[in-house]
Amino acid sequence: MKKIFTILAIVGLFSLQSCTVNDGPIVDNDTISEVFEVTTSFNSTNSYSKLVTLNPSIFSSDVVLVYRLSGSTPQGDVWKLLPETHYFSDGTLDFGYDYDYTSTDINVYMIGNNLQTVSTDFRLNQVLRIVIVPAGYATSINKNSYEAVMSTLKLNESQIQKIQM
Repeated sequence: MKKIFTILAIVGLFSLQSCTVNDGPIVDNDTISEVFEVTTSFNSTNSYSKLVTLNPSIFSSDVVLVYRLSGSTPQGDVWKLLPETHYFSDGTLDFGYDYDYTSTDINVYMIGNNLQTVSTDFRLNQVLRIVIVPAGYATSINKNSYEAVMSTLKLNESQIQKIQM
C-alpha cells in the first residue's frame, strides 16, 4: 500500500507541474524611476522654500525622496536624506530642511526660528537630488543611503536630469 501511495504521489507531482513560455521581453511599464537635480538658494525673497513642478505628474502611489549635498570626501559626494535638522548646543532647534509633495510638485523648505541668521553655507547654492521611487520599491530600499536607492533603482549619474531654475 505504501508503494502504491508513493508511486501515485510521484506521478501526481510530475503531472501537476506547469511550464511557462516567455515569448518576448518582460516590460514593466509602471516602474519608472527618475532623479532630478536642482540648485537653489533659500532666502526671505522665496520664503526659504523652493517649489519644483513635475511635468508629467507622478503616480499617486509613488514616493518622493529628497537628498541635500552636504559635502564631499575622496570617496565621493555626501548626500543627506531630508528632513534634516540642526540643533543648538543646548538641544533647541536651530534650523532644518523639510519637504512635502503632491503628484504635480515638490516643495523643499527650511524650518527654524530665525532663518536669516543661518550661515550662507547652509542657505545659498544648495544642491538637491529628488528621487521618484515607484511604490513597489518604497518599502524595500534603504532610503537613508542615496547610493543604495540609486543602485536598487538601477539608476546612474548619467540619468540625472538637471533642472535649471
